[in-house]
Amino acid sequence: MLTRILAVYSAVLTTAVAAFVFGSATHGQTQVQQFDQIDVQRINVREPDGTLRMVISNHAHLPGVITRSKEVPQTNRPYAGMLFYNDEGTENGGLVFGGRRNADGSVVDAGVALSFDRYGGNSQFVQLAGVQDSKNHVVGLTLSDTDAKTTRRRVFIGHDRTGVASLSLMDGNGRKRIVLQVPPEGVPSIALLDTDGRIVSQLGPGSPR
Repeated sequence: MLTRILAVYSAVLTTAVAAFVFGSATHGQTQVQQFDQIDVQRINVREPDGTLRMVISNHAHLPGVITRSKEVPQTNRPYAGMLFYNDEGTENGGLVFGGRRNADGSVVDAGVALSFDRYGGNSQFVQLAGVQDSKNHVVGLTLSDTDAKTTRRRVFIGHDRTGVASLSLMDGNGRKRIVLQVPPEGVPSIALLDTDGRIVSQLGPGSPR
């Protein structure tokens, strides 16, 4: 009986020592694991100090707005996607996507958007979007000026629901001043606008939209 107890004790001690030696040998080294496939609902990428740098998530686990590692829950984020964070753990852009039919059969929250935010806030100054559903149509590239309080569009390149392709240049207050557009039938126009949105000069037929 004593011999059996000593044998068990020896086996346990040997296993513990081996685990300690193996752990000591790999301590501080990068552990790399390879997978052919993995199913997850959310992945958080962090710096060694724990600062969040990127989140890849489904809709259910997509975080709210995070500023300096503090999250403010949001109820109006109907997408899944990837969110980016700066060195201080503040959201500064992302790639989101979604689309579904609601109880009425209408298509809602449908599209994809890639955006980049200015430092110190969640104001988008670059956005590439393809969103088209029963309520929204944003298909194009938008460049904006931002500050702590407002976001003002300065450049938009895209097309509207009727198929009119346009390039709009805005002033510092977000007012359209030059509009180049080509409708589906192919008759182009260039319009210069005043601060009230009235055409002061135009080349080609039609009105800016």
